[in-house]
Amino acid sequence: MKDRSGQLLGTLVILLAACGPAAAPSPSSGASQAAQTGADIVIGSPMSLTGSLSKEGGLSKQGYDMWLDWINNTQGGITVAGVKHKVKVVYEDDQSKADVSAQLMQKLITEEKAQFILGPYGSATTASDAVIAEKNGIPMVEANGAAQSIFSKGYKYTFGVLSPANKYLAGVIDMAATLSPKPATLAMLSADDNFSTEVAQAVVDYAPTKGIKVVFNQKYPSGSTEVSSLVAQAKAANPDMVLNSGHLAEAVAINKAAKDLKLDAKIFAYSVGPSTPDFIKSLGKDADYVYDGSQWTPQVKYTPSFYLSVKDYVAAYKKQFSTTDDPDYHVAESTAACLALEKAIENAKSLDPAKVRDALASLDVMTFFGQIKFDSRGINTFKPMVVEQIQNGQHHTVYPPEVADVKPMYPTPSWSQR
Repeated sequence: MKDRSGQLLGTLVILLAACGPAAAPSPSSGASQAAQTGADIVIGSPMSLTGSLSKEGGLSKQGYDMWLDWINNTQGGITVAGVKHKVKVVYEDDQSKADVSAQLMQKLITEEKAQFILGPYGSATTASDAVIAEKNGIPMVEANGAAQSIFSKGYKYTFGVLSPANKYLAGVIDMAATLSPKPATLAMLSADDNFSTEVAQAVVDYAPTKGIKVVFNQKYPSGSTEVSSLVAQAKAANPDMVLNSGHLAEAVAINKAAKDLKLDAKIFAYSVGPSTPDFIKSLGKDADYVYDGSQWTPQVKYTPSFYLSVKDYVAAYKKQFSTTDDPDYHVAESTAACLALEKAIENAKSLDPAKVRDALASLDVMTFFGQIKFDSRGINTFKPMVVEQIQNGQHHTVYPPEVADVKPMYPTPSWSQR
């Protein structure tokens, strides 16, 4: 009995040794990784929730909120050196005012302890906020400030995921040059903010290279909807194309004035406005035939390396916001800014702002929105834009041909024939 008991005890010792320490799971096991969670990452965002740019600001916030829901509820947070951190986005209403936005930006950093910033809506507010980002050494990834002047100051902490202002209406000019009969003249109306003037100047410089003569070029105060006099002056020039560089409210006002004054043109195209659901809701059938340069449409054919496909993004948007409308480019580019920040944090393997800044500077990733890569100034000059047109109350991509879902409806009928 003694010998048999010894044998049993020896066998038990061998088995326990083979099993190893029961309370020490492998560091690479799922259970261990799930247990490694860190403090929330705090991201601040001054946003135009009220004021003249509140419609566009609301769309931008939707784009941020889409990513926030996905990163927290689907991914469990951002992984930083093996530790999962959920994300908290703190919004402040900048009332569509650049000076207010800068003050709130400092408040977000100082009082709310924001570690990173998602940019506001608009070039003017982004320019003012970039000063604060640089002063505090806090990375700001922005999606709605396209003016290149923002990036002419040598800032190191501001990065824009969207194509710059000079590309906004270039595609419309390229498309026009392929149409028959080719439009020969162009009227350019522009708000006097930095973004709008850059868009307009690019058109004035580029159109003649495509054989289109600029016969009218005038500015109006940014945010103004009193544009009838300006539209009457443009009508007197009898242009084949009427282009506007401004924002939603201004685009609606110009389109209404064109109808009232019976300004007929072969092409009406606006930099900002037609891509939004509110443009169609405001104008009804009068929105038909209008073109815009778009940062993104549901017809683009990018294959992302992470996050959602284009198709899945559209479906997720409709589900989250209980709408039948497709997301417009303001929504998509705002989500893209979040993806850029997420990937930079992961690549940096750190929440140190300087290391994340360096990771942003070297970022090169394909998303549903397109390629996100920054030049030495912090601008994404690597992603092309597309042209869309409203046809029968629906947005369609019409240029370039390789991503178009329909052909342009051209020329635009006169107002009396609609």
